[in-house]
Amino acid sequence: MSGRLQEKVAIVSGGATGMGGAASKLFAAEGAKVAIVDRNGEAAGATAAEIRAAGGTAEAFVADVSDEGEVGKAVAAAGAAFGPATVLFNHAGTIVIKPFLETTVQEWDWLHAVNVRSMFLMTKAVLPGMIAAGGGSIVCTSSISAVAATPMEVLYDTTKGAVHMFARAIAVEFRDRNIRCNAVCPGFIRTPHGLREVADLQRFGVDVSEAAMAAQQGRIGEPEEVARAALFLASEESSFVNGAHLFVDNAFTAI
Repeated sequence: MSGRLQEKVAIVSGGATGMGGAASKLFAAEGAKVAIVDRNGEAAGATAAEIRAAGGTAEAFVADVSDEGEVGKAVAAAGAAFGPATVLFNHAGTIVIKPFLETTVQEWDWLHAVNVRSMFLMTKAVLPGMIAAGGGSIVCTSSISAVAATPMEVLYDTTKGAVHMFARAIAVEFRDRNIRCNAVCPGFIRTPHGLREVADLQRFGVDVSEAAMAAQQGRIGEPEEVARAALFLASEESSFVNGAHLFVDNAFTAI
């Protein structure tokens, strides 16, 4: 089988479920050896098993990607299993939705750790091996929330703004070492994360009804649609795309 990621080793953080799970399966179907790094070991193991049952190659590694020690162990274990990563999909992340004046310092620090520090730790752990292997592609999950603010999401929006610039800055610093880094920026997507976001926003009186969703982005997106965008950025099909933000939002941010 020949695919767009043939002979590649891909690490997918948050790769057990949702958009990350869809990407893990798609990357494997396109020929990559996939290391799923996720704090949910049971779900990560199930996704890896599903990939193997379909004829692909995958292993699961349990880690809290905001913890430097756990990230180091997971990346080292993935390297021992498959060799150095030439694709990194920094997907892991979560959300806090609440009024700004009710947001605690603890929540502020925690979400920045999960959404931003994780990108720093994963990228720092993977880059030396990727450079030694001759280069590779890093994809970071940003969001429409990096550029389109939403009430009750000051904290989340701020973390995604950081991810937006992280991807661009890594691209600039490491371009001459044959490293590309881009961000994929989903709109509202039909995942547990996305559906919880909609429900929480509605609870606080923010209009994310079906009519509002239709006006903003036509319909809710599917996780596979984001995975295909991440595949493009991970593969050599995007060989001259570097430091870019690819919005997967059906014109949400264009209106």
